[in-house]
Amino acid sequence: MPAQQQNAGAPRSGAPKRGGRMAPHPAPSADNGPLSATAAIRSAILNGEYSPGERLVEASMCERFSLSRFLVRAALQDLASEGLVEVRRNKGAHVRKVSLGEAVEITQVRMVLEGLVAAEAAKRVTAEQAAELDEIRVLMRHAVGANEFRRYSDLNQRLHNLIRTIGNHQTAENILARLHGQLVRHQFAVSLLPGRLATSLPQHERIIEAIRARDPEGAETAMREHIASVIDALCSLAGIGLS
Repeated sequence: MPAQQQNAGAPRSGAPKRGGRMAPHPAPSADNGPLSATAAIRSAILNGEYSPGERLVEASMCERFSLSRFLVRAALQDLASEGLVEVRRNKGAHVRKVSLGEAVEITQVRMVLEGLVAAEAAKRVTAEQAAELDEIRVLMRHAVGANEFRRYSDLNQRLHNLIRTIGNHQTAENILARLHGQLVRHQFAVSLLPGRLATSLPQHERIIEAIRARDPEGAETAMREHIASVIDALCSLAGIGLS
């Protein structure tokens, strides 16, 4: 895969800078208060603007996000409950490091939940939703054929989101949303493994076909097999120094 395409989807190592300082984010809407503050800081962490283990200094975050100290503290507590932030007594808040072993365990949980959601999607899918699944499949094929890494990554996220929407299992969705943030960095490393797109595509196609065929058992099996391959890929990261 060309280096330019590989780097296109990489989490950013830092936010855009002006004159040596991080550029401030747009101020969160006051209408949503703590909810908006949490979303803004979560987005910065998931985009790689803060590194694992980096200390989150309240004063600088107040300035950067145009937030009060109260809202920053409340947001950090929310993100700690999501597993993205670790708050240490007398040491402040830090971006939580997720070990490779923990990432494997989280993905094992994800395998069970996403399998359940895929089965539910096969029971509920409408003709319109089936057509959208097929559209994503065609676009994924084109992205792999053109070696468009970032495009395929976006389509992958779109597909999984659509399956969750079709499945309409709110409890599973709530848990998966929390797990997703903890896996972002490891998932990106997996996506860079040689041949990963070519391996992933037929797995996704089997998931799509089973859902379109309204085959719950087949959809769950196909999803579990796909996530199992992600676990195998995670385990291989240590051997090539990407963990």
